[in-house]
Amino acid sequence: MSTSRRDARALAIGSAVSGLLAYLVFALTTRGLGAEQAGPVSVLWSYWAFAGAAFTFPIQHWVAHSVTAHGEVSVRRSVPLLSLVILGSSLVLGGLAWLAREPLFHRSDAWFPVMVAAITFGSALIGGMRGGLSARGRFVAVAWSLVAENGVRCAAAGVLLAAGDRRVVDYGLCLVAGQLVILMWPSALRFGTDGDATGGPHPFAFLAGASVSQLIGQVVLTGPPILLALAGGAPGDVTTLFAALALLRAPYILALGMVAQLTTWVTQAVVAGDLSALARMRVRLRLATLVTVALAAGGAALLGPLVLTLIFGPDVTLGSFAMALVATGCALAVTNLVLAVSSLAQGRSSSVARCWLGSLLAAGIAYVALTGLPLEDTVIWSFLAAEAMAFALLSVVEARAPGDAPGVSRRSGAGLGRGQEDG
Repeated sequence: MSTSRRDARALAIGSAVSGLLAYLVFALTTRGLGAEQAGPVSVLWSYWAFAGAAFTFPIQHWVAHSVTAHGEVSVRRSVPLLSLVILGSSLVLGGLAWLAREPLFHRSDAWFPVMVAAITFGSALIGGMRGGLSARGRFVAVAWSLVAENGVRCAAAGVLLAAGDRRVVDYGLCLVAGQLVILMWPSALRFGTDGDATGGPHPFAFLAGASVSQLIGQVVLTGPPILLALAGGAPGDVTTLFAALALLRAPYILALGMVAQLTTWVTQAVVAGDLSALARMRVRLRLATLVTVALAAGGAALLGPLVLTLIFGPDVTLGSFAMALVATGCALAVTNLVLAVSSLAQGRSSSVARCWLGSLLAAGIAYVALTGLPLEDTVIWSFLAAEAMAFALLSVVEARAPGDAPGVSRRSGAGLGRGQEDG
């Protein structure tokens, strides 16, 4: 077996196991607390997805992209300033969570806002760790980090359930505990001095576009429960919608781990001018999208309600049609992730961000147009409208030839990452 195939298999297995462990953690939480009391933990888990989008994902792919194109020194020089920005962001977001603690967590204490700050900082560190591992071709270690993160959470939640612990704060702390996996690969956060010290984009040029685009993508994918909560939905309905999304975005979680390889592959293809490889990828992606959307919608309609209740408990139920709509949106989200990563690796971070802003506009229009429906249905249709619009816009952006993006040569990609991105 080639190294590339071995790494891809390891990432696939690691992502799948990590996703299953994540479901088990939340299932243990709902079993231990009940759907109503688990509401604050549902919101914290949704925020964890946002932090992963805004910090883990962009930092991981920026590190992998920069080291692949310009060497480790291109990352090393940016670490001090980036660390200060991350620390400041963690404190600010924790403060905002404190101000909004009542509508978000239905609590007046500081536990969950503090956990928001901790999750923010830890997510950034995990992004740096996985980026360092990816840049050095250690994709098996990346896979193990995915498993270990949710494995720690699962073990902690299992202990709480076995002990009969019904304190919601303790289950929230299980989520924070998972980020201690950074202690397993500390060397991945240390970067050498090899490479071009003047090459590569300014980190904030890449990270800003990547963070905005991936954050909006995660808001669209995991934000419906929060939108439902803020719009006045019952806590039980919020937990049910969260559980449905957690179940049906399993392929997305799998893809999120596997795209660790995609950034380096696309970067190398663009720099080498191998446009035929990118074209073949697009054809396969379109075919895969058609098949997965059909299978996801049909399977969710037939089996979704039963599986949802079986995993999360008898008070977590959603109808077949609603499950099919959610599944369709989650299937499109997988394709949108691949299109976004490919575009980011080609120096189009600002264009990707504009695509996701367009998806938010589509969601807003759908929400206003469908206000006569039950609140839960309105939120689900808005989610689907956003994913469909993102798919349409990202397909156009990603299909542009590398030479069509400012700073990227069609022939060799020599301008990629030299401080010039599409604006």
